[in-house]
Amino acid sequence: MSKNLFITGTGTDVGKTYVTGLVIKKLRESGGEAAYYKAAMSGNERRADGSLIPGDALSVKEVSGIAQPLEKMCPYIYENAYSPHLAARIEGGPVELSVVLEGFRKVSEAYDYVTVEGSGGILCPIRYDEERIMLEDVIKALDLSCLLVADAGLGTINSVVLTVTYMRARNIPVVGMIFNRFHPGDVMEEDNIRMCEELTGLKTLACVREGDRELSMDARALRELYS
Repeated sequence: MSKNLFITGTGTDVGKTYVTGLVIKKLRESGGEAAYYKAAMSGNERRADGSLIPGDALSVKEVSGIAQPLEKMCPYIYENAYSPHLAARIEGGPVELSVVLEGFRKVSEAYDYVTVEGSGGILCPIRYDEERIMLEDVIKALDLSCLLVADAGLGTINSVVLTVTYMRARNIPVVGMIFNRFHPGDVMEEDNIRMCEELTGLKTLACVREGDRELSMDARALRELYS
């Protein structure tokens, strides 16, 4: 069975998928059989035959260089770029937690390290009809610790501290932070990171700049985050 880690973000469009790709690339290059998994993926384009392309999975595959088949990466794929609960309400095929767990089990049996990416931020509704599944329910069902991805820019102190406070209140372990779109020497961004560390007690594991193709983190330290 694999060692696993969940990656969530402070919100949508903080670069969570890009950072996840770099994390998996580092694992692969350090000799581990690495894989990607995501419960539900929205905002996907269609192939000529009408089938949906799992865009986040494809992006991670291209960045990381893993050989894992796309069809093994995500059980629920939606076209509309909405929260999964709303996309499923429009398109059909709402998320079943049992299906998510079974897909994860199969991936876990085939690889050494599985990195699970969340949808949106920690309060993203995955399903919200007669059954209610929030992102935190997926994390707890998979029994995973979390790495938090945040944008290094303006507003991140508020979003990081609120996210971490909520996760701790829900007994979701957070192992550290990665800041994306970081500009070395930017006084505000460097202070943002310092304040996030002060106010949460978490360590910054890496900072990612625009266009980075490598994660500036020791491979052994990265592997030790997985359990």
